[in-house]
Amino acid sequence: MRKAMESPLVSLATVSILFIGIMLIYQCFSYFSNQFILWQKEPLFNHSNIFNQSNLNNSKSEGCGDALECALAKTAMGNKTVIIAVVNRAYAEQDVESDNTMLDLFLNSFWLGEGTRYLINHILLVAVDQIAYERCQFLKMNCIKLETEGVDFKGEKVFMSQDFLKMMWKRTQFLLDVLKHGYNLIFTDTDVMWLRDPFTMLGKNETEDLQISLDSYLGDPWSQKNPINTGFYYVRSNKKTISLFESWYAHKDNSTGKKEQDILRDLINGGIINKLGLRVRFLDTLYFSAFCQDSRDIRAVITVHAACCRSITAKERDLKVMFSDWKRFKKLQANSSVSPKWSRHTWCSQSWGKSITIKGN
Repeated sequence: MRKAMESPLVSLATVSILFIGIMLIYQCFSYFSNQFILWQKEPLFNHSNIFNQSNLNNSKSEGCGDALECALAKTAMGNKTVIIAVVNRAYAEQDVESDNTMLDLFLNSFWLGEGTRYLINHILLVAVDQIAYERCQFLKMNCIKLETEGVDFKGEKVFMSQDFLKMMWKRTQFLLDVLKHGYNLIFTDTDVMWLRDPFTMLGKNETEDLQISLDSYLGDPWSQKNPINTGFYYVRSNKKTISLFESWYAHKDNSTGKKEQDILRDLINGGIINKLGLRVRFLDTLYFSAFCQDSRDIRAVITVHAACCRSITAKERDLKVMFSDWKRFKKLQANSSVSPKWSRHTWCSQSWGKSITIKGN
């Protein structure tokens, strides 16, 4: 009698379980079918989301605090030092006359240089327009987009033009923000070629607040009379350097006819180094050279800056010649008696005396 009653109950339970299972399968199938239909209707990438952020996603940005902090945290070395370069469309996009860009040459120097390849992971490219940002992401670099409302930085900014000056001051403001985030930085123009690891020569003494390149070296690394060049410098984040950059940027609206480099030079001549108690090393062009004053020794040079040159086209052409010199040097035997020398910077010399074609406009 008991078994007869249990049998219908077991059958009922079995049927119920089967029914529930069928309903669950049906709901799951309906859900995934709907998702598949939605996926087909939507684009593969949502460009409006991609191109207004750094290459870090929203969730990571929220964890870091802000987009800049995330980008810095991802890029920095263990001692919170990051290499920063600013790039616009004219430096990042090829034109019909060239198969290289200034950005290509800059990044290629880390490949051709001695002991420089690891540094590529610690470069933060700051794109000031959409094309430069897209190019940066395509190259899978660490990128962040710096927008300025009402200002278009995409074309070539000829030396001392109004747009050139605006871009230089925007750069200074951004670097101040980096220092306020607590990060040391090497700022480098993208027309600076890195042929050796600069950290082998940059002073490791943490009491040195700023180490900066020069147009020409006067023989004393501590002389404030050295003519600075803001295309390459190493600055530590502390109260003194933040105060320096704040004072520097505060002169933005009172600098008619002068670039930001001139203003910093004026501040140095006016005694700001002593006033703030800064320790500043001025870098010997033997190691950190420029077209203004070439390094006397290819065997010692660390960086080469296409300074004292008026146009991007001239810089690119003379830098290609420089790379040819560098490649020939690298093929020499260590005990070779040949004394390699740099070729003349013909294109840059001529750029001051002729009309130029502006790139990127």
